[in-house]
Amino acid sequence: MIVGVLKEIKTEENRVSLTPAGVEQLVAQGHQVLVEVTAGKGSGFSDTMYQDAGGELVEKPTEIYERSDMVLHVKEPLTQEYAMVRPGQVVFTYFHFAASRELTQAMIQRRAVCIAYETITDAHGRLPLLTPMSEVAGRMAAQEAAKTLEHSQGGRGILMGGVPGVAPATVMVLGGGTVGTEAARIASGLGAQVYLLDTNLNRLRYLADTMPKNCVPLMSSSPTIRELLPKADAVIGAVLVPGAKAPRLITKDMLSLMRPGAVLVDVAIDQGGCFETSRPTTHTEPVYEVDGIIHYCVANMPGAVPLTSTQALTNATLPYVLKLAENGWQQSAATDAGIAAGVNMVDGNITCPAVAEAFGLTCTPLDSYL
Repeated sequence: MIVGVLKEIKTEENRVSLTPAGVEQLVAQGHQVLVEVTAGKGSGFSDTMYQDAGGELVEKPTEIYERSDMVLHVKEPLTQEYAMVRPGQVVFTYFHFAASRELTQAMIQRRAVCIAYETITDAHGRLPLLTPMSEVAGRMAAQEAAKTLEHSQGGRGILMGGVPGVAPATVMVLGGGTVGTEAARIASGLGAQVYLLDTNLNRLRYLADTMPKNCVPLMSSSPTIRELLPKADAVIGAVLVPGAKAPRLITKDMLSLMRPGAVLVDVAIDQGGCFETSRPTTHTEPVYEVDGIIHYCVANMPGAVPLTSTQALTNATLPYVLKLAENGWQQSAATDAGIAAGVNMVDGNITCPAVAEAFGLTCTPLDSYL
């Protein structure tokens, strides 16, 4: 198979979908790998490193799309790429379709085979390709909350961990999955008083046993969120419904319960955001203010630490890339339920129920293509 590695073009996105080591493994199995020039530069991987691994350097993304059977991205294709996608071509990336009707309609029109990192599952129902970036984003969320609480960033001027004789910041984390757990762990490690909310009682029992003593797991509900908001210096939104639009847990009217300069960090912004007042921001301009509350809603948080993120992502995605390259998407999906769960769209039809539900569209059973 011919596999294409594209350069990311989203603002301040420095990750790349495959390391030179990953290219070397694909080439060793007899596949051809096309790499767009400078694709790895932001992550510290030179063109020479990709050439030494057996990759072929290609000057323009149009050639990558024209020649490749499967193209690899980190983030979703952007508007200028839509017309490059060919019918039947496999596009393997983080799509987050439920957050964008425009992207969904564009890929329907292009009739590509869209396989989303974020909905692939493993034998235990976990999300193995979302997990590494969730780990990065969760840890970054606590760091960014601490930074944004500084007065120079518009925050309340509070040190996350406080000092002897002065109380630490209070942090509420919504969602006890990978993102939320990592965010709570880092915030706790910085010394904050942390409340970690989730709706799964078994998960809360696990968190109560494993998290630091300054992290209090609580059953999530609207009354509990409203009760905690007046004392929260920072709220980290980390809720996830795989493939679907994130639920809105904090509405605009609830901002009035918070103190001016408090911070909202919306890690769910890729899936539409879990705060009503959220809108995507970039690393260049990461924050904005609504009713005195500072919002941090960067849609590609791991892109700020690309060397770590790219290596972690390739560690997770490479086995799937190898399987798809070796067996093709249909055989891979037919024999691996986890890959089948990742197929969101085929030949202009949505095959992921959560994506179809997000836009009120018809969902076509994937079995009809296998």
